[in-house]
Amino acid sequence: MTITEEHGRVSAYGFADLPALMGRMTGDEKHGPAATSTLDVLWVLYDRVLRVRPETLDTPDRDRFLLSKGHGPMAYYAVLAAKGFVPVDWLPGFGSYDSPLGHHPDRVLVPGAEIGSGSLGHGLPIAVGTALGLRAQGLTEPAVWVLIGDAELDEGSNHEAIAFAGPAGLERLHTVVIDNSSASHARPGGIAARFEAAGWSAVSVDGRDHEALYAAFTAPHPGRPHVVVARVEPKYA
Repeated sequence: MTITEEHGRVSAYGFADLPALMGRMTGDEKHGPAATSTLDVLWVLYDRVLRVRPETLDTPDRDRFLLSKGHGPMAYYAVLAAKGFVPVDWLPGFGSYDSPLGHHPDRVLVPGAEIGSGSLGHGLPIAVGTALGLRAQGLTEPAVWVLIGDAELDEGSNHEAIAFAGPAGLERLHTVVIDNSSASHARPGGIAARFEAAGWSAVSVDGRDHEALYAAFTAPHPGRPHVVVARVEPKYA
């Protein structure tokens, strides 16, 4: 266990502790590759970017993080535990019948989870609606972040969301695509090009490089939604 301090926050756990925290979660249906592919992105977001803490979960001006890639949520649970959103002693019960930590996150049971997720293709459309709702309420400070997988882009609902968000100028909307080469249908020009064609700001980075991720997450994009394509090792390599 380590003590880290970042942007005024004190945490009992650092990035190096995450594998041990994930190791507390056992059982079937862990979706290990899906979980580990998100680990670095989740850590950089929660450690350095997102304006949300356990004590601000219900404040209107908090940032919203939506995990659309909700199958295989072990990395998500490990990061939430490391940052104090959920007790560490919940982790060994992962996936059991009486545990709040299910194989797909439940927003009613998991502190910090903004949506119930796991069914592919829902998170980005919900994030678009969240950004619209915040704008309609005059809440211009909260950022909306959604993490999706490259295979989710095979779902038509995502293309509708992408096509709408750009022209709508949803500049508080941020999408992170974990690209582990698991999509069935390739997109001409790559993932970033699909978003750029719809008026988004887009950047592709090494999904294991924390400094590159931080720079991409905090890049200015006035008047446009922003997508970061985080490339990681192929799922079936």
